[in-house]
Amino acid sequence: MKQNKIFSLLGIAMKGRNLVSGEFQTLEAIKRGSAMLVIIAEDASDNTRKLFTDKCSFYHVPSFTFGTKEELGGAIGKDLRSSIGVCNAGLAEAIIRLLEGK
Repeated sequence: MKQNKIFSLLGIAMKGRNLVSGEFQTLEAIKRGSAMLVIIAEDASDNTRKLFTDKCSFYHVPSFTFGTKEELGGAIGKDLRSSIGVCNAGLAEAIIRLLEGK
């Protein structure tokens, strides 16, 4: 149930153009300061997970590991995605609350 809400919010963020996906765009959003939340796929490679957790830690962006590449891509109407950046503070906050189980 909670998982469906998260995927729905990601879809809403995508439709509102408040989301970036893919390694390059997500890294750029982190560096620019526009990413408010980064979600990394559970089945992403170790190198990808390390890259994003290190970048997010350095730039003080919350990051979570959630869903598979297929699920993340499907939620936003794309193919496989190993990383997603949410660029809207309100949506990011709502997703973080669901991810933390609050």
